[in-house]
Amino acid sequence: MTRRTVTLEDVAKAADVSRATVSRVVNRKATVDEEIRRRVLDAIAATGYVPNAAARTLVNRRTGIVALVMSGSDGSAAEAFGDPFFGRITGGVVTYLRERAMHPTLLLADSDEARQEALDFVRRGNAEGAILVSTHPGDPLPRLFVDAGVPAVLFARPSDPVPISFVDLDHEAGAALAAAHLAERGCRQVATIAGPADLPAANSRLAGFQRAMERHGVPYVQVAHGNFTADSGEQAMIELLTAMPGVDGVFAANDLMAVGALRALRDRGRDVPGEVALIGFDDSEPSRMSRPRLTTISQPVEEMAATMTAMLLDRIATPDVPPASVVFQPELIRRESA
Repeated sequence: MTRRTVTLEDVAKAADVSRATVSRVVNRKATVDEEIRRRVLDAIAATGYVPNAAARTLVNRRTGIVALVMSGSDGSAAEAFGDPFFGRITGGVVTYLRERAMHPTLLLADSDEARQEALDFVRRGNAEGAILVSTHPGDPLPRLFVDAGVPAVLFARPSDPVPISFVDLDHEAGAALAAAHLAERGCRQVATIAGPADLPAANSRLAGFQRAMERHGVPYVQVAHGNFTADSGEQAMIELLTAMPGVDGVFAANDLMAVGALRALRDRGRDVPGEVALIGFDDSEPSRMSRPRLTTISQPVEEMAATMTAMLLDRIATPDVPPASVVFQPELIRRESA
């Protein structure tokens, strides 16, 4: 035998009120006497009534769902969740929403079709708005959501001018902190492992580091490029050792590339930090797991993600507010590698 679903009418009968009153209590309307509200809540508990989420959405125009749209992986959930950067953003969003009885739904958007599907998902009312995380330069995703009038907030400054709210980090300031620390240690043969040349954040870190080293009396910095993975950092470090055998200070544009650089240095018998000082960027988990632990530049990704989520909820509540930006300041995290 199957158990009959408890309805609003069952609750109304148990509480001796109208069906409309039960509906107002379930949908958290303020126009219900407190004594009646308690009676209805007791009846809900006694009958085991479970509100229909779809029906509540129709009444309130609220889903309690936020779309977390990620563009920048290869389209697979494995890569999105395996990347420390994406994982930290997800953690910050989930924590902020959970405290407000809301939830994210993950959408991967790395093609025109996938981007349109993500937009349609939100526009159909399946989510109240979207948090956009894109690492593609010139990605049409932000413009697509803005033109559709869908509430959205972006992680990182858009590479093309788009009237959208965003959070970002002062990447040049972070790279300057790394340069100052290497200069203080007396490093004169300095190299950097930069990120992909087509990414704005990578370019900002490279330019900020080069300019800061010039201010500290080092006019030339040897550059090799990686793609933010440990393997690319290892290969870039091998290139740097060939081009500059006496290198004594290295700044890697993220922690994973720094971990790869550490492998290459260790394989070639170079002591870190005795012979080569090494600095990463992000203050992610790999920086704390490496041996020696990495000196790095903090990027408070979880806090940035929480702020971005709060900005989205404000925009959902007040759609006409103008776009806003919040730029976080980095810090030098001193550990054993430099």
